[in-house]
Amino acid sequence: MKTQTKIATLVTVLVIGLSSVVSAQGISFGIRAGVNMQNINGKDMGGDKLTNKLIPGFNAGINVEIPVAPEFYVQPGLLFSTKGAQTSEVNGSLIEGTSKLHLSYVELPINFLFKPALGSGHMVLGFGPYVAYGVGGKFNIDGKLGPISYNQDLDVVYQNKVVVGDAVDKVYVRPFDAGANFIIGYETGMGLSAQLNAQLGLLEMIPDYEGLDMKKATQKNTGFGISLGYRF
Repeated sequence: MKTQTKIATLVTVLVIGLSSVVSAQGISFGIRAGVNMQNINGKDMGGDKLTNKLIPGFNAGINVEIPVAPEFYVQPGLLFSTKGAQTSEVNGSLIEGTSKLHLSYVELPINFLFKPALGSGHMVLGFGPYVAYGVGGKFNIDGKLGPISYNQDLDVVYQNKVVVGDAVDKVYVRPFDAGANFIIGYETGMGLSAQLNAQLGLLEMIPDYEGLDMKKATQKNTGFGISLGYRF
């Protein structure tokens, strides 16, 4: 509840701040929401490639567009975004199950847009960096061991290092994420827009584990999605 209150406060402050500059010539305010298809790519402790599958998520937030040259804009924003991955595991006929990792982030993208005129609106082409901070998450295991079924939910804890004595019934992830966005879309003359986006995480997600050799293991967020927006 405290985390949700902090997020709501941050969004409110940003909305008030953005509203104060929207009246400036050429600067516009927008809202956006969409669906993510996320995954976590990398290698396990043995150096083998992860076999994770895509998991659905969502994003929603606000942004401003600042003109820097004809048809070119800088677009900073603030999003609430969910990420993660899922995997299915089968070991002979004895053990089988599905695990799902759901991660929640507050994300700050800064995209650079090219918006040439097309028809009555504009094509939207863009790219840029993002930084994000983890604020919540769950890890669910649902499966069976022979004839026995089991289901377990574990909380996600964001920290950079795991030491002896930390809780073993938690999933640990580094709090900061960062990477690159890629955008292609179309904006109508009425301010409505639709866009496809891809995201490539560049920061390591696995924290340092005291007493464990994690040199071969690596995990990074990646995904793509579609979203709708409206510009005021």
